Amino acid sequence: MRRLRATLAAMLLGLAPAAQAGLPAGAWELYRQKFVTAEGRVVDDANGGISHSESQGYGLLLACLAGDRGSFASILSFTRTELLIRDDGLAAWRWDPKATPRVSDINNASDGDLLIAEALACAGTRWSMPAYTTAARQIARSLAKVALLKRGGQTWLMPAAKGFSEQDRPDGPVVNPSYWVFETFPVLAKLTGDQSWMEVQASGLKLFDDLARRRTPAADWLSIRGEPKPAEGFPPQFGYNALRIPLYLLRAGLADKQRLDPFRQAWANGTAVIDVTNGKPGEPLPDAGYRILNAAMACALDRTPVPAELKSFEPTLYYPSTLHLLALSMLSERYPQCM
Repeated sequence: MRRLRATLAAMLLGLAPAAQAGLPAGAWELYRQKFVTAEGRVVDDANGGISHSESQGYGLLLACLAGDRGSFASILSFTRTELLIRDDGLAAWRWDPKATPRVSDINNASDGDLLIAEALACAGTRWSMPAYTTAARQIARSLAKVALLKRGGQTWLMPAAKGFSEQDRPDGPVVNPSYWVFETFPVLAKLTGDQSWMEVQASGLKLFDDLARRRTPAADWLSIRGEPKPAEGFPPQFGYNALRIPLYLLRAGLADKQRLDPFRQAWANGTAVIDVTNGKPGEPLPDAGYRILNAAMACALDRTPVPAELKSFEPTLYYPSTLHLLALSMLSERYPQCM
């Protein structure tokens, strides 16, 4: 009966039951041992060993999917003590073990806040912890106040509370399309009763559909002052930020063929950073955690089997390893025929 109630609660919140996480046996333990410290800090080992709201959010989400209640509590404790220190209840985005003070940038990052809120909602449902659900609701409400921009009949997700608006930049507003963690929006809308989150989802889908008609993948940073274009001061690349967009679309069940086509075409000759101005590949991305993103699209659209070497998990660096686990979880749940 308790399992039935938990499953029903998950359905009401728009969450799949955690038992369907689909993580390979032992994968979370390998990830935890390499990237999660004893005090619950999730380490970005390719970025100077820092932690950030994104890494803490990913760690919390994976711990919930893996059913690891102890690790979830540890990661959340570090997150609350060290990052959830802003007056508005959101997380400071950057924590540097080499800096004094450790929080070297108090600004938030909206994707990190979204991931933390999603993970708290997941944990509240899985372990019947109303306090986690309440905390998720509070973060969602706080984020809506500072990061949702109504403009041109659309609701946009700003990357942070400060730094990206028309007042902050000559080409503002500037958005980061990879911050649209699509699976979170229905959850937050139901938690808060605020349909602005579904408007954010609609704005992101319209953005990607408009870019698809122009046959270009999204750049990491886009100015939406007029027609979307690469933002000033950032490389015009479909790069390390934007490469997770197809994964987010797939995990949310929002990836149709036309919407994904620019990403598939960009990686037709292999996974790489792409110059969006001319479509030419730059730095190759050979890590399995990046290559599985291309394989996931082929699976979802063409039912192409996932290559055997991508089905198993061996941690490499924090970011591709995180994407690898999220992709494997999604494929096992949504596309078992490819696995």
